[in-house]
Amino acid sequence: MKRAGKNGNLWGALVLSVFLILLCDGILMFGLSMLIVRSGLIDVARFHVFWPIAILLLASVLTGTAITAIVGRKLLAPINDLSEAAKRVAKGDFSARVAHEEHKVDVIGEMAVNFNGMVQELGGMETLRNDFIVNVSHEFKTPIAAIEGYATLMQDQGLSPKEREDYSRLIIESTRQLSSLSSNILKLSKLENQEIVGGKIEFALDEQLRQALLLLEAQWNDKALNLDLALEPVVYYGNEELLMQVWLNLLGNAIKFTDDGGEIAVSLFGTEVAVTVQISDSGTGMTEEVMKRIFEKFYQGDKSRSAEGNGLGLPLVRRIVELSGGSVAVESTPGKGAAFTVILPV
Repeated sequence: MKRAGKNGNLWGALVLSVFLILLCDGILMFGLSMLIVRSGLIDVARFHVFWPIAILLLASVLTGTAITAIVGRKLLAPINDLSEAAKRVAKGDFSARVAHEEHKVDVIGEMAVNFNGMVQELGGMETLRNDFIVNVSHEFKTPIAAIEGYATLMQDQGLSPKEREDYSRLIIESTRQLSSLSSNILKLSKLENQEIVGGKIEFALDEQLRQALLLLEAQWNDKALNLDLALEPVVYYGNEELLMQVWLNLLGNAIKFTDDGGEIAVSLFGTEVAVTVQISDSGTGMTEEVMKRIFEKFYQGDKSRSAEGNGLGLPLVRRIVELSGGSVAVESTPGKGAAFTVILPV
């Protein structure tokens, strides 16, 4: 069965169908009229109704067909546009969209919304795949090279137990870095191509911040850091899992860049329109140049600590906050710590 080669075929088929229906109806009416006339129920010579009936039937057929042609073209335009957009998507063009989401006919508008949503998700998946391939090939080189190098060195039979232990530890650290890197790339790529956050529930935001600190207890305890908490009771409606990633990343950075015996302050307060969370530390701080680029993917201001991260934590924070409709900002002075402020709309 051949497919229609032109968009106009659907419109032409509709017009032809209506024409044939009206024509058959006209012929039927004309035949009935002939039977009535021949039966003698109507005196044609007296009432002169035979030809007027025929003319009216013909005019009805032509008028009905013309109206169908005009109205049908307008009604079928969204379907024609959808057909063209589907062809573009089939060729890999995920920028295709149909512009009839506000159509007067609800079914057509719903069809356009669903199609655009489908194409957006397909485009997001394609971008996710491409981004992951590009980022993996670029960022995985260093830890993979390290693993290969240390594994090669461990083949030396003359290594001391201490050297073998050190190389083993470095291999484990590199594999952990690879695992963290791949996980963060996938998360960030997915979030960058996502416009709607699902899985929203009401939860205690102050309690979530306490849980995040407990999860990082070993890290701040090892450094003997002082914690200053000022958390108002706040019930927030959002994605609990994504926001937990925000607090873990911000608190993890605060701990990493704060020297032993330093201080980390966490405050939370809410208003009728927004919730504000501020996480500050007494650590090394940042220059103006670093602050401008801190949310860029793979950017690390402190190269000496590059082995402790992969430059994806803060980009993840910003994207999650943006998807939640909020904003994140940083204030810092070199040598005097940094303060990250997250504002989430209620």
